[in-house]
Amino acid sequence: MRDLAYAFLTDAGRIINSGQSRSLILTGNITDLFYSSSEESGEYVPLVELLVNRWSVKGSLLVIYELNGPIRFLDKADARKMKDAWGKLHKDENQRAIDLALARTRKRIAELKQDPLYSFDECLKKAKGSPTYALELLRQMCLCSRLSRDGVPFLWEDLVIIIEGADFLIPEGEIGRLSDVDRQRVGICRDWFADPGFVNGRDTVVLLAESMSLLNSKITRMPQVLDVEVTAPDQEHRVHLIRWFNRQLPAEKKLKLWDSQETLARMTAGLSSHALLQLLRHAAHADARLTPADVIAKVEVYIQDQLGEDVVEFKKPEHTLEDVVGFRNLKQFMKREFIPRIRSTGKSALPGAVVGGPIGAGKSFLLEAVAGELGVVVLVLRNIRSKWFGGTDVLFERLRRIIRALDKSLIFVDEADTQFGPVAEGTHATERRLTGKIQAMMSDTALRGRTSWLLITARIHLLSPDIRRPGRAGSLVLPVLDPHGEDRDDFIAWMIRPVFKKDESCASVKEAVRRLAPRVEGYYAAAFAELRSDLVAAAELRKSGGLTAAEIEVVVEDHIPPAVEATRRYQELQALVNCTRLSLLPGATKRTEIEAKRNEWRRQILALEAEGVR
Repeated sequence: MRDLAYAFLTDAGRIINSGQSRSLILTGNITDLFYSSSEESGEYVPLVELLVNRWSVKGSLLVIYELNGPIRFLDKADARKMKDAWGKLHKDENQRAIDLALARTRKRIAELKQDPLYSFDECLKKAKGSPTYALELLRQMCLCSRLSRDGVPFLWEDLVIIIEGADFLIPEGEIGRLSDVDRQRVGICRDWFADPGFVNGRDTVVLLAESMSLLNSKITRMPQVLDVEVTAPDQEHRVHLIRWFNRQLPAEKKLKLWDSQETLARMTAGLSSHALLQLLRHAAHADARLTPADVIAKVEVYIQDQLGEDVVEFKKPEHTLEDVVGFRNLKQFMKREFIPRIRSTGKSALPGAVVGGPIGAGKSFLLEAVAGELGVVVLVLRNIRSKWFGGTDVLFERLRRIIRALDKSLIFVDEADTQFGPVAEGTHATERRLTGKIQAMMSDTALRGRTSWLLITARIHLLSPDIRRPGRAGSLVLPVLDPHGEDRDDFIAWMIRPVFKKDESCASVKEAVRRLAPRVEGYYAAAFAELRSDLVAAAELRKSGGLTAAEIEVVVEDHIPPAVEATRRYQELQALVNCTRLSLLPGATKRTEIEAKRNEWRRQILALEAEGVR
């Protein structure tokens, strides 16, 4: 099979060949497998092996360093070239031979052989157990590479040094809080990457780390250092892997799929090559047909493993808009405009929406019903903050990688005002950084039509204005308000239907609704749901098979909603002020009247705030 084109290799090659930078950081999906072909065959290999295979060209000499491992060369010839250059830098090898020949004592001979100025092999041995020493040795190798004597270079090849586990070598943290060895390694790297001789030379250092946030900022913020992201496999790469794997199987063990390989590749969006291979190997070993349920389960497990169950959960709502009581106008809007724009993959696609309204209004249930209509799995963002230093930035990078890999995703954020804090002065730097990155991702044109953010909050005014602007979640701000008129009658009917028993005084649900309407003035979705539960409990206690209208009235009369009216009114006013659809505002407000209406709502908000309501 032909070699796959990896964008990060192209980007890194362009940077190196142009001399734009001599110190690169590869971040992202660095622990995955990548396809590398030879004349005979091809296979999926770790990143370092891919880099070695692609960058091992005439005129370059590759050096690989693994944390707590040896400094490796591709072969003995490369090691010998480096050893010769090392000897020329520190002391001529011919002079060493003369010194050894003139030595008269065993002690002198031993000193000459063990002197690091002479013994390159001894330096390599010492570097194996000392990462700090290894970094300095690699820096010295670059010095060897660019020096010459009488116009003859010490080393004719250009060095390409690949350092794994860079985040462990030079971890993030305030310099004053780092250990002595960590500070020393940061100092070595700063001197190395800022050295004009190295910057203007032809040697290259490539650091591998999952995230820039894990590397010390004293290094990552250097203008001489550039980063290149290794992205998760896209549709083309996943199709390639599935075909490659299937070709390796004997005829009787070929994959048994419910659909085409392309369909499987599309459904496995978000998986790494490692995870996809695990899925395929399991299916091949079990000799069973791979089903969509198997694929979805694997994707869910993989993403939760990457981010943590406390960060994200998957939800597949079973109810649809038909199961939503009331909200007639809003449901029509959802079917007419909202759902088609969420489904769209073109310019009409909706990047996001905010659903506001008072607590208990039914916002989450309504949005889950929309997801049920769409028939998609919802990614529910629960908490992207980490208690560990730098952990929040790493979690965000993982989330961003996964979202960019998914072909179509719907992201729910409940209680969004607590998930995304403000960006004003006085807010913690991590909080500002997180909110800023989320905002940038919401407006990323590359994700438009592929990702939709649905934010739910009772306190929409606490969301950053940058999130509420058009082009992000603020492209559509919907208010979910308490039921009135026909909507309220729908809720009353829904509330009493499980227990209603007709008698001579009330023979129909419709008549019972008319009698109960004045008694439930000001009730909202959660209050109706709780009252319905009370009615069912009362019917079970009476063991009468139901309740008459009069008996229902007794239960309703005894029910007192919690004293949150002022808070709910404040939240309702905030939802009205921020609403971006005239047709969804109560009272069929005209365009010419909207500013006056908003001013009136703002006046009421200020009055409630003066009373201490927030």
